[in-house]
Amino acid sequence: MSSLSFQVQIDTYLDALWMERGFSQHTLASYRSDLIGFSRWLSQAEGVQRFEAVTQGQIESYLGYRLSRGDSARSCARGLSCLRGLYAWLVREGRLTENPTALIESPRLGRPLPKTLTEEDVEALLAAPDTTEALGLRDRAMLELLYACGLRVSELVELRLNQLGMNQGVVRIMGKGSKERLVPMGEEAADWIQRYLRDARPELLGLKSSDAVFPSRRGQAMTRQTFWHRIKIHGKTAGISKPLSPHTVRHAFATHLLNHGADLRVVQLLLGHSDLSTTQIYTHVAQARMQELHALHHPRG
Repeated sequence: MSSLSFQVQIDTYLDALWMERGFSQHTLASYRSDLIGFSRWLSQAEGVQRFEAVTQGQIESYLGYRLSRGDSARSCARGLSCLRGLYAWLVREGRLTENPTALIESPRLGRPLPKTLTEEDVEALLAAPDTTEALGLRDRAMLELLYACGLRVSELVELRLNQLGMNQGVVRIMGKGSKERLVPMGEEAADWIQRYLRDARPELLGLKSSDAVFPSRRGQAMTRQTFWHRIKIHGKTAGISKPLSPHTVRHAFATHLLNHGADLRVVQLLLGHSDLSTTQIYTHVAQARMQELHALHHPRG
């Protein structure tokens, strides 16, 4: 088979990923960035012009180069995972007989605990938006839903009206890999959503039409970056000094459920994790919090 350029192979591979596994555009963009970086290094450092000509030693040299320039072990491990997928695809396509990444070990990772918020932090954050204004009421409804359901930020900002089951009190989420899940929103979040839909959303839309649950004033779905900026503003108002992002609130959702006795597999389903091991890190957070409380309050702590 004739060789293909780096760019053509990257495009073809990412198209295959999208078709076969339903990866989000955000994930595909991350893969594209990793593969372009790898192809540039191959051309400039090794004089290699096609992925099929790469050896195991060259891939190991590339990982060493990334570590030497200050990339984290986690970032390098993610890059290696991307290359494993690419070379597995090249083998399936018949362009290679062996996968040069097969015997390469991932960089050793520590297991950092997710940064999380206390229940008091979350209460302060939820109360921060000025709900007398349409934007503030929208933000309050978004924060309530984010914490009540543990949504990914992309799932929150891309939410459509037909995904809200207000009568049943659930949200229908299309998660990673096009996997659907139903998540209960709880009475408090449902009340704020209903209030927002009645009092604020019509004002934000004006005469424009949109099926986005949380539109901007332009009538379009809010971007992830915009909501990230909004949550930072409200965190400052709430006096939260910890690192804060939409994902921090998702962490808090999982940790607080476990702290109150929720089953790990239930939390896995609510978060939309395909692998239980991804959810298990929250048990370490819960245990760390219990140890901290024991040390603080027990007479022999």
